Amino acid sequence: MRVAIIHYWLVGMRGGERVLEALSRLFPTADIYTHVVDRDRISSTLARHEIRTTFIARLPRAARLYKSYLPLMPMALEELDLTGYDLVISSEAGPAKGVIAPPGVPHLCYCHSPMRYLWDHYHAYRGEAGPLARLAAPMLTHRLRQWDVISAARVDRFLANSSHVASRIEKYWRRDATVVHPPVAVNEFAPVPAREIGDHYLCAGELVPYKRVDLAVEAFNRLGRKLVVIGGPDTAVRALKKTARDNITFLGRVPFETLKHYMARCRALIFPGEEDFGIVPVEVMASGRPVIAYGRGGAVETVEDGVSGFLFGDQTVESLIAAVERLEGADGRCFDPAALVAHARKFDEAEFRRGFLKALAATTVAPRLGLAPALQALP
Repeated sequence: MRVAIIHYWLVGMRGGERVLEALSRLFPTADIYTHVVDRDRISSTLARHEIRTTFIARLPRAARLYKSYLPLMPMALEELDLTGYDLVISSEAGPAKGVIAPPGVPHLCYCHSPMRYLWDHYHAYRGEAGPLARLAAPMLTHRLRQWDVISAARVDRFLANSSHVASRIEKYWRRDATVVHPPVAVNEFAPVPAREIGDHYLCAGELVPYKRVDLAVEAFNRLGRKLVVIGGPDTAVRALKKTARDNITFLGRVPFETLKHYMARCRALIFPGEEDFGIVPVEVMASGRPVIAYGRGGAVETVEDGVSGFLFGDQTVESLIAAVERLEGADGRCFDPAALVAHARKFDEAEFRRGFLKALAATTVAPRLGLAPALQALP
């Protein structure tokens, strides 16, 4: 079976690229199409595949300025010739689903999120942009939204990484989506003995505004408890440091082994943003530690209140402080690491493969290739 996988851009290894890795293992002979690729920043798993780029890659300094070429990406996708493929899979968080699949060839879209900068986060992104971008945004994004909705009609079946994203697919594209949670490499994490668990809380991830790390900083300024913040960019670290007290430590971006060390030894993860899914909470639970998360978005699907952590209802400093005090009152060390790891395993790659293959079984490609009986027998 010839498979084409379309991914928005390949310039690093984040959550979307980990899903792409899982898809590439599921379809080891697939060709990957993307707008730009930085081969020095992708995994060996992806590098083993044939990777083809759109004309965006040939534009000046595309590997660094690719987002500036966003208005050209719809045209670039539609110019891709996918003749000869049996299955088209798009990995959507930026423009990817807008390819034109050949007649009779099913197109599955795994959606990490409809483009945030066009829809629910548009005003926040525009507010943070420079003067020229703010001026041009209304005209450019208006046209892109039209194309985004039109291109959604080209997809035969949508898969969403969470119920939260599925609801946004219905809201903006008026399409139904099957929820298939993304794969988390839970086997790369493990609990440590209780004596090694520290008295610090952890906040980890990209320090972008919607993740609301500022909320965690202000809460722990008031609580006076230790908070370790891991992530970048450096500009965000510098801005947050200006308001933080001495009980808050910023480590910036760290190696994976260092991140695992802090995950396994924290009192709990603080997760104050509204995420599409949120891989970091699952990684922390796989490390045997609980999570304190804002009770909206993907966190409500991964954090079971009172079992794998606590959820707080309002995105305010007071609500977060109350959740921390709730954990302190219950003694956060009482969470059973083995139960937390078992809960995290519900989101491993085997579960992702099972969900994806069951969705594939519902397409026309399965019976044509004799796959239907085996796929329908999956639990």
